[in-house]
Formats: sequence, structure tokens, C-alpha cells
Amino acid sequence: MVRKYMRGLTPQKKAQLQLKLITSTIFKGKKESYPQSVAQPFMDTRISEQDINTRVIQIIRNEHIKYSVPVIKYDRNGFKPRPRQVILTQTAAYVIEEAKIKQRVPYTSLKGISVSNLTDGMMIFHVTCEDRKQKGDVVMQCDHLFECLTKLSVFANKQNVINVVHGSIKIEIQAGKENTVDFSTGQEPVVYKAKNGHLMVVR
Repeated sequence: MVRKYMRGLTPQKKAQLQLKLITSTIFKGKKESYPQSVAQPFMDTRISEQDINTRVIQIIRNEHIKYSVPVIKYDRNGFKPRPRQVILTQTAAYVIEEAKIKQRVPYTSLKGISVSNLTDGMMIFHVTCEDRKQKGDVVMQCDHLFECLTKLSVFANKQNVINVVHGSIKIEIQAGKENTVDFSTGQEPVVYKAKNGHLMVVR
């Protein structure tokens, strides 16, 4: 019965189901917002190539753009929110500000991805950081978290590095310098820099 159903599916539907199965393996029973995401179909991309700066496209075209999504990135120092684009290619994740590549994270240097167990859309890319000149971990909020991270896990072949964390996530700002993102529940969703210097995410 299942085999017959699968045979009748279009290649697009089959690919969608395979992606959703990966999402389930990573997040089911771990992240509170997962059940609401199940019925929402994944899109091929959230930003068309026309909406990506031509200079950026010229620089990264050889790596083949696979998926793009708008995010809010939080500065490492001060946690100011900044609108950015994340572009996933065959070999790296790029954080883009209009015509500027702010950070390139090769999948080989992506040592982990952390999300909270709550309903927020925060995702933290943990990056291998060997000297002080290198940029550290990337803290972002994404409205399409499950879609973005599932696709990234496939492109990078890193399903096993996505961790769902309770309470707090340590981040490396640069080599030898750390901070923390704290998660809790409240009446109103809000993200702010707390008095202790941590980034506080309330859902």
C-alpha cells in the first residue's frame, strides 16, 4: 500500500516527504513548535535570485545557490538585531547584508547547530574558531527554522550536529571569548540583552 502510494507521487512530492522525514527525525518530541510545522510545505527557496544582490551572486555562483532565507542576525557584541539573508550553497552558508558577504561558514567548519526546545525561531551556528581574527558563532532568528535547518543538514550532510537544548546555549564570540543565550517562557515573546550581558529569548 505504502509502496503503491510512493510510486504515484511526483518527484517533487517525494522529495518533500523525504525532507519532512528528516525534520521529524531531528525535531519530533524535542522542539515545541515542531507539531505546528508538519502541515506546512517546504518551499524550494524563500528569496528569489532577483532579490539577491548581483555582486553577491557573481561571487558565489560557482558554489551553486541551493536555498536562501531572510533572517534577523544578532551582533556578537551587544546583540543588536540586523536584517540579513542566509544563502546556502553546495559547500557553505553565507550571511549577507545587501551587497556584502558578512560571513562565510564552510560546512567543514560548522561543528554544531543549536536550537532551543521552545517555540522560538532562534538558531545558532557553532563555527570552528582558531584565532581572534576569525568570526565566531552566528546567532540568528529565522521564521522558517525547520525548513532552513533540514535543507542545511542535507546539503552539509550534518543531520547529527543539530542539537535541541533546554535553558541556555553557550556561544563563542571569537577564539577564547564566550557568551550565553538564555531561553525562557513568558507572557509576551521578546528578545533582548539582559543585565548580565546574555541574550535573553522569551517565548
